[in-house]
Amino acid sequence: MSRGKSFTVTTDEGTLAGWVSGDGAPVLLLHGGPGLSYGYMDELADEIGAGFQLATYQQRGIEPSSVSGPFTVARAIGDAIAVLDHLGWERASVVGHSWGGHLALRLAAAHPARAVAALAVDPLGLVGDGGLTAMGAEMMARMPPAARARRIELDERQARGEERPGDAVEALRLAWPSYFADPFRVAPFPDLSLCTEAAGGLIADVLGGEGEVRGDEVAAVLGAAGVRCAFLAGAASPMPWGSSSRASADLISGASVTVVPGGGHLPWFESPGCVRAALVALTHD
Repeated sequence: MSRGKSFTVTTDEGTLAGWVSGDGAPVLLLHGGPGLSYGYMDELADEIGAGFQLATYQQRGIEPSSVSGPFTVARAIGDAIAVLDHLGWERASVVGHSWGGHLALRLAAAHPARAVAALAVDPLGLVGDGGLTAMGAEMMARMPPAARARRIELDERQARGEERPGDAVEALRLAWPSYFADPFRVAPFPDLSLCTEAAGGLIADVLGGEGEVRGDEVAAVLGAAGVRCAFLAGAASPMPWGSSSRASADLISGASVTVVPGGGHLPWFESPGCVRAALVALTHD
């Protein structure tokens, strides 16, 4: 992908590196994770970009953005607003994938005047634990026995605080085929990095002390503010769309859900154009 013009945003707690390209209505794209590098979304950015002015940035925890925290939802929202301010965008549509979809909804709820619309693509949901437990179990079930055993070994080592250099990327590589509807037809493994501190901190903050997302509060604000919200889910994703996208949309007045037949966690891979179509439908006046 040609990422267009690069920019650097300075916040009171570090810097954020981003890119902006194209012409048209402004769209802020939020990658998943949390704590993951941006690069796996290049094809999606290309798809969305035509007819839109698209901005993306690497969320904190991974270079070239600041690698230090705090890794909280409030800070993640503040970072997104800092990017909008830097670009001079008073309002923009927000498209987020996975964790980024959850962040898009939280951003729109915290600053509804800044959000034209929010599109959550196979997101971490607003109900229960957001679908994390079910997703993790399904991904493990999809792995071949040898890969599953190795992934368990890596996870246990990380839980003991004995993580070694390269463990996080190896774990991602083992899990990668499980994101797709067909484990024999997957996108090439991209150049990914993972900040486990960012991932752990943000998930803990999302779930809170009781291990559940307080999504009813987010949904109430979105509904009352009239922010246009839509969910796009893969029918064959390890993320359970019924208890994540569907259950979340049911909380938000006027929200819609589109399920992509045969789509995985990255539904634009199996169904090119589906995210752009959902965004155009959501923002069309």
